[in-house]
Amino acid sequence: MSGHSKWATIKHKKGAADEKRAKQFAKLLRQVEVAAREGGSDISANPTLRTMYEKAREASVPKDTIDRAIKRGTGELEGVSYESITYEGYAPHGVAVMVEVLTDNRNRTGSEIRALMSKNGGSLAEPGAVAWQFERRSVLILGGPADEETVMNATLEAGADDIVEDGGVWQVSGPPTSLAELKAATEAAGLKVESAEWAMVPTTTVELGGESEARQVLRVIELLEDHDDVQAVHANFDIPDAVLEAVG
Repeated sequence: MSGHSKWATIKHKKGAADEKRAKQFAKLLRQVEVAAREGGSDISANPTLRTMYEKAREASVPKDTIDRAIKRGTGELEGVSYESITYEGYAPHGVAVMVEVLTDNRNRTGSEIRALMSKNGGSLAEPGAVAWQFERRSVLILGGPADEETVMNATLEAGADDIVEDGGVWQVSGPPTSLAELKAATEAAGLKVESAEWAMVPTTTVELGGESEARQVLRVIELLEDHDDVQAVHANFDIPDAVLEAVG
């Protein structure tokens, strides 16, 4: 498992304890609202909404709160109109970064993201400058005891084309269209799905071999992730296990 994937797994493990619940709820509900606005309120006919709905429920967001977000998205209730934007740029040491946001004020959010990057050794780039270094994928993280044969049997027919294990944690990935099928297949096999989401996976990576370099890059990533409008941050760093353990 690459250093970037390992970091994502570490973050997931500690997220329940570290992340501020109110901020997490707000971000999930914003995703639900936008999914409903773009594809309608029928969960069975809107796979994006179904995925966001399930993520919100798994995070213990109350069902009635999610339902209200869906109604805001479809216009049944008054709500804010959010715009989806992806910012591209570079963290320190040439690490490519893609920042996905949902915002009701493009100018404010863009200014804040630019300032955050520049104050911490990074910079924004023109659209398309770093996107070619990533591809959208379905990514599942599986927890609990599982052997390779069980994971492979459960996921290969559902569309998985990459299965990696590290320290008892499995990462399964496949084409972006396979997310719902992969999640259903792993659950049907009795495997514990820790997370299931679309991610921008790097096709090339920048290795950060020292603790100082790793800390500088991870600080930028964490500050971006903490921004209220930011929904996801993708980066192409790779950190060796020994360095990651030292800074993690």
